[in-house]
Amino acid sequence: MRLPRREFLRLTAAAAALPAWADIARADDYPSRPVHIITGYPAGASPDIIARLVADDLSQRLGQQFIVDDRPGAASNIGTEFAAHSAPDGYTLLIAVSTNAINSTLYSSLNFNFIHDLMSVARVGITPFVVVANPSFPAKTIPDLIAYAKANPGKVNFASQGVGTGPHAAAELFKMMTATDLVHVPYKGNYNADLLGGQIPLAFASIAQEIEFVRDGRLRCLGVTTAARSDALPDVPAIGEFVPGYEAAGWYGVCTPTGTPSAIIDKLETALIAGANDANEKAKLVAIGVVPKPMNRAEFAKFIAAETDKWAKVIKFADIKVD
Repeated sequence: MRLPRREFLRLTAAAAALPAWADIARADDYPSRPVHIITGYPAGASPDIIARLVADDLSQRLGQQFIVDDRPGAASNIGTEFAAHSAPDGYTLLIAVSTNAINSTLYSSLNFNFIHDLMSVARVGITPFVVVANPSFPAKTIPDLIAYAKANPGKVNFASQGVGTGPHAAAELFKMMTATDLVHVPYKGNYNADLLGGQIPLAFASIAQEIEFVRDGRLRCLGVTTAARSDALPDVPAIGEFVPGYEAAGWYGVCTPTGTPSAIIDKLETALIAGANDANEKAKLVAIGVVPKPMNRAEFAKFIAAETDKWAKVIKFADIKVD
């Protein structure tokens, strides 16, 4: 049976509109089941801490359970790869951090492309890294650390959660700008037991991971890496007060696999930014040293590109290699 031309065109237009209507339908009932938020780090690490705050807030705002799924290893690449290769349906999200931008240059044979395989949803905030020491370590200030390191070249060890992580890159920038020879000791997991026990004297770390130990006196904080002091530790100086021009910061946001329906991303973006601007949620973030500075999806995408370029220069200058 041949259809009249007008009826044929009507049905063709309706068929073409089906993907858009399906997109809207998916967003209307999203989320209809639990959503997994992937981190590339172990429990207790700062991305895990941030992810749990984000998950709790999203669960309340969107009326469905958001579950934190830690998949540590390979400097966060295991978790990131899992997220990048997940179905683009909004039910697998990634807590993206500054390390992701660093890894884009550091690793030449990743099974994913951070910028192309994952889409920005929103940035939540930024955070300084901190230089923390066991109280038995002789240096009590950043100038002390510089002097002690120069007097003991190659003898001062510092921990980080892996080669190329944000704190490691911040440490390499510090070494470069102070002409000091600190020895990097990368850990595959949480190194706090060794740091608190004095087996390793120093760490460049996320403030969220160490702030409670600093507050209760089990660790000494020598400095923060952002240009200004942190409201969470107002008595701790910025490294830039002693090393002019020094600045490094971590950041946290949410990404989703490329191809996720835009209507679902819009819904997540709105909820994330609302959370970062909510007084109660802001207080929770500030309490662990995170400065709530939300960005929408377009701003966050541009920011990630700029960060990737910045840290590529540091990696090449410091000749950071991975095994």
